[in-house]
Amino acid sequence: MKPFGYRDPTSAADAVRSVAGDPAAVFLAGGTNLVDHLKLGVAAPGLVVNVAGVLSAEIQELDAGGLRIGAAVSNSELAADHRVRERFPVLSQALLSGASGQLRNMATTGGNPLQRTRCVYFQDVTTPCNKREPGSGCSAVGGWTRNHAILGASEHCVAVHPSDMAVAMAALDARVRVLGPDGERTIPFVDLHRLPGDTPERDTVLEHGELITAIDLPGLPFGRRSAYRKVRDRASYAFALVSVAAALDIEDGVITDARVAFGGVAHAPWRAYRAEEALRGSAASDPSYRAAADRELAAARPVRGLGGGNAFKIPLLRRTLTATLRGLAREDTR
Repeated sequence: MKPFGYRDPTSAADAVRSVAGDPAAVFLAGGTNLVDHLKLGVAAPGLVVNVAGVLSAEIQELDAGGLRIGAAVSNSELAADHRVRERFPVLSQALLSGASGQLRNMATTGGNPLQRTRCVYFQDVTTPCNKREPGSGCSAVGGWTRNHAILGASEHCVAVHPSDMAVAMAALDARVRVLGPDGERTIPFVDLHRLPGDTPERDTVLEHGELITAIDLPGLPFGRRSAYRKVRDRASYAFALVSVAAALDIEDGVITDARVAFGGVAHAPWRAYRAEEALRGSAASDPSYRAAADRELAAARPVRGLGGGNAFKIPLLRRTLTATLRGLAREDTR
């Protein structure tokens, strides 16, 4: 591990100035991802600025049943909050499906969306990786691709975003509050993460020195009928092969509105707008759910590779979406 400087800022603005003024500086909150990268040699910052003590750890009420979640709220606290469990169960379920209890106690609301891919080639500094070393190549292309992207990938990178929480946030139309050198701004959560294109080293649209201070959840009446379903290789402490975050509004057996996002299949949490469009006005039935999945997955491009590639994700995601929506529709009849 390369030696680095460490600083405890006096405020969020002080932290922003410290990082913005040093190209080799990074923010530290829970450290559940950064510390791993320091040990692996993936990250080698010159200065680490600890923001855990200068960000809000509160969950505040907003108009129309919305919530403002401070960036320092831990994943465990957010998952357990009764307002989240009642109004946005998809978010609580997504959080509880990720990592372990110990990691959720440390991981923060502001840090979780910024965690980096768990692609084995990205984490192995002995292999070429465009995300870690731009222009060096993508070892996953032609390599082991079972866990990689089927949507939105490029020839430069086929990695997927690992966060479960981020998938739920994308489905719920969350908004990210950011403080930077030029002041505050708000970013729709669906616009926070980037697809790889020819610059896969950039995971998000944040500029150097910009700090997430809170995430706002707007009120969503049918958010109470929402769920997160994650398919993985083992029951706990595993990243998604595919996942679905969904919310449904149903009247007289007809879907009047829907929110759907996918995880484990793209460089960013994948908001399934085509599937949502297909669902609205359709009967709450398996044929409608499968048709919506097919509409979204028409753009899927599986990656060939050792071990058979990842084409299996297409039917797996279709079945996962169908099962998730079927379960939500059953709630309407209880």
